[in-house]
Amino acid sequence: MGCNFDITITANSQKEANTKIDLAIEEIERIEHLISSWKPTSQTSKINRNAGIKPVVVDHELFQLIKRSIALSEITDGAFDISFAATNKIWKFNGKEMEMPSKVEIAEFIKAIGYKDIILNNEESSVFLSKKGMKIGFGAIGKGYAADKAKHLLQQHGVLAGIINASGDMNSWGLQPSSIPWKVAIVNPLDVSKNFGLFELKNSAVVTSGNYEKYLTIEGKRYAHIIDPRTGMPTKGILSVTVFAPKAEMADALATAVFVLGDELGISLINQLPKVEAIIVKDDGNLKTSNNINVSTK
Repeated sequence: MGCNFDITITANSQKEANTKIDLAIEEIERIEHLISSWKPTSQTSKINRNAGIKPVVVDHELFQLIKRSIALSEITDGAFDISFAATNKIWKFNGKEMEMPSKVEIAEFIKAIGYKDIILNNEESSVFLSKKGMKIGFGAIGKGYAADKAKHLLQQHGVLAGIINASGDMNSWGLQPSSIPWKVAIVNPLDVSKNFGLFELKNSAVVTSGNYEKYLTIEGKRYAHIIDPRTGMPTKGILSVTVFAPKAEMADALATAVFVLGDELGISLINQLPKVEAIIVKDDGNLKTSNNINVSTK
């Protein structure tokens, strides 16, 4: 999935811990082979190859992930959209881009974006991208989903506590051996050696998306690697978004959506969702938080 997974669990011995962590790694690899749009053998790649041609029958698991993704698109007014992947052809964020693609290029690729053009058939468990050139990708939800699935598997195998970190997508359960909750630090994107405070995780997830590591600067303006699927343009105005939610899958998708929506609309959305909170760091360094954020410094 293009990122590292750090898995920490409680166990009676190092041998037991290693055995259980190996199970989680196998689960993460299984999911990658299912949802990766970069692996030509994956069902996701098969869906993309058949865009505008024919529906593709997929496993129930992938079908349901796509179905939930579309539901998230609906509640975010399209700010989160797995069909954004078509813009990968015009935005690389490889450090070599010196100018914007033309408006004509962007407009052309926008035609291939739209969650409403992902057609699902529940009876056949099939997925059809109705327009040629369409492409789905799980870069804004896949890590969180994998973290959720690995957590669920470990719980099924009797692991009482742990925390999974998928490059900023974190999911926890149980307590540390010291009987205190797991804690995570929220990094200050203007100075990564500092943080805004520590936050307790109690059987919940937290995801941080930021543009302080991967971004684009053109004519003095800083653009995030997160693309607004509605315009085809990189987002700007926000340095990082941290979302707390019951599951990493949801937190992952919402962090992207808030980047796209901006701080005002983003926080408004978060405040309407039960058991979801967020912290936004704007590009001027100021914070904007949802209604029930509790910060400690210990």
